[in-house]
Amino acid sequence: MLKNIMVCVTQQKTCEKLIKTGYEISKEAESSSLYVIHVVNENDKLLFNLSDGDALEYLFEITKELGADLVVKRSKNVINTLVDFALEKEISHVVMGSATDITATKNFEQKLRKKLSEIQFVIV
Repeated sequence: MLKNIMVCVTQQKTCEKLIKTGYEISKEAESSSLYVIHVVNENDKLLFNLSDGDALEYLFEITKELGADLVVKRSKNVINTLVDFALEKEISHVVMGSATDITATKNFEQKLRKKLSEIQFVIV
């Protein structure tokens, strides 16, 4: 069974756990692709400070080690960009983290789930 996994990350080193979870899911399939995606709102700076750049570089190294593709996009609408990417790549699983701001995370997750109702979500 084909599994294409989309791991949604921010520019934080803590996202390594999400990437490894996506990798474990991808290993269960005979054929799969693992995409790690970070979408930055057009109104936000891509790198707020130097540690953000270090974190993105760190995430890039992890994705490279695991044979995944790291995608960074800028968009006015983060959710629509993720939905478009998921449909384009025929994503079967979305891996996301749960943030400290539970209300914002649930709201974001619910909007994404509503638009991608056929896709399995894994919340780490």
